[in-house]
Amino acid sequence: MTADSQCSRRTFLAQSAWSAAALGISGSLAADSVQAEPAKAGKLPYQVCTFVKYLQSMSFDEQAQALAKLGFDGIESTVRKQGQILPEQAEEKLPEQVAALKRHGLEMTIMASSINRADDPLTETILRTAARLGVKRYRMDYYVYDLKRPIMPQLKELKPVVRDLAALNREIGIQAIYQNHAGAKYVGAGLWDLNFLLEDIPKEEIGIAYDIRHATVEGGLTWQTTWQLSQPHLAAVYVKDARWTGRKLEDGPLGWENGVVDPRFFKMLKASEFSGPISLHVEYLGDKTIAENLTAIEQNFATLQHLLATS
Repeated sequence: MTADSQCSRRTFLAQSAWSAAALGISGSLAADSVQAEPAKAGKLPYQVCTFVKYLQSMSFDEQAQALAKLGFDGIESTVRKQGQILPEQAEEKLPEQVAALKRHGLEMTIMASSINRADDPLTETILRTAARLGVKRYRMDYYVYDLKRPIMPQLKELKPVVRDLAALNREIGIQAIYQNHAGAKYVGAGLWDLNFLLEDIPKEEIGIAYDIRHATVEGGLTWQTTWQLSQPHLAAVYVKDARWTGRKLEDGPLGWENGVVDPRFFKMLKASEFSGPISLHVEYLGDKTIAENLTAIEQNFATLQHLLATS
């Protein structure tokens, strides 16, 4: 029984009977949830972690203890520029964080990094340290387009860079994941280009972290198409939400009223063969207090559990 293929004891042991108003769930899902009985916990084959970008001022033990109490399986750590662990500190600090997580029954599910090339001086050191500590996957840094140049030649230039990194991952025994991110300059925003880059690379070496918020913002109604397109490379799922006010995009809680993320996504997720980790991103409060961010994480986690249990 692997961690990736079985639901943890914590994540879905019990399902809170949240009302639609408390959860902020919109549309027909809200109407359904008002009438429904509380969702029953089920065996769902996902580990769930949360991104700790706005919890970085906590000590490793404080952070692990707080997130274990909320019922997470692990964290998406930040071992990167401006992260909780700086790249040059990885050999020293990564063992400390992994040990703190283990003390509280958690793991480093994903390591968010600044890595996107095999030939960067710190890449191999960081990856070998992480793999030795049992970290299975890391999130890559983004590639960006020069919008003054044709796009396809730039993708072809990136092909050998991606192949070299995949080869290093294979040698070390760690998986890279690349998150689609909204924005004109980001490689992978439309997902077709990311699939082009990864077409000959096994997902065990580099896979896609499918972000439904970004996919919907970039693709509108085509998120269903990009979801299907990404299946052969799918290695992780990222969840969060946003909504448009005119031409302005505002981030907010999962299940937000008029949010861009269609609740049908969670039904498609459950119907798919995906059994990797889900990373919950709660970034809309920014640098507010630790207590406020932890409360938001708890509320968003309850919404995620509800969406998964009732889809």
